[in-house]
Amino acid sequence: MKLIFASENKGKLKEVLQIFSDTNFEIIALSEFGEIQEIIEDGETYYDNALIKAKFIFDLYGTPTIADDSGLSVEQLGGKPGVHSARFAGENCTFSDNNKKLKKELSVFPKPHNAKFISCALFYDGSKIISEIGELPGQIINEFRGSHGFGYDPIFVPDGFNTTLGEMSVEEKNKISHRAISFSKLKNKLIS
Repeated sequence: MKLIFASENKGKLKEVLQIFSDTNFEIIALSEFGEIQEIIEDGETYYDNALIKAKFIFDLYGTPTIADDSGLSVEQLGGKPGVHSARFAGENCTFSDNNKKLKKELSVFPKPHNAKFISCALFYDGSKIISEIGELPGQIINEFRGSHGFGYDPIFVPDGFNTTLGEMSVEEKNKISHRAISFSKLKNKLIS
């Protein structure tokens, strides 16, 4: 079965391809369809935004679609940046901009900076919706470490580890990440 992955994020695509590599599902990258208008993610939850993306792409191409929305929830910031994680430092910001803003906001708080990544993975085929949640608890650190991954990975150390997600390979990250958890649970539902 073909599934379109409703994301233009190459890092996410790499992770999802790895997760589904042992199945008969063919994951089709959104980039294979050329330029697509921006999908407005204005939902209040990760589920809302994942569904917005999946429905938008399914309506365009009529092919079953998987999507996710994920973000970082920081305890000392009352759950921020949350669903605004990708644009925490404003529109058209970079991963580095977001990381710098987060570190600045946390500088007034004592350590540790407890946080968790949350991912909602969702399948939509025009009539059926299946969704799963994955969470990865950890801490935000002050220094940038590692060149792998994307987003907040270089400043996030998962509980039980001494390395950041940015220091882990895709294979290592996919054993523990919030997205690995949510998409693995989704994958198991789809193949059962």
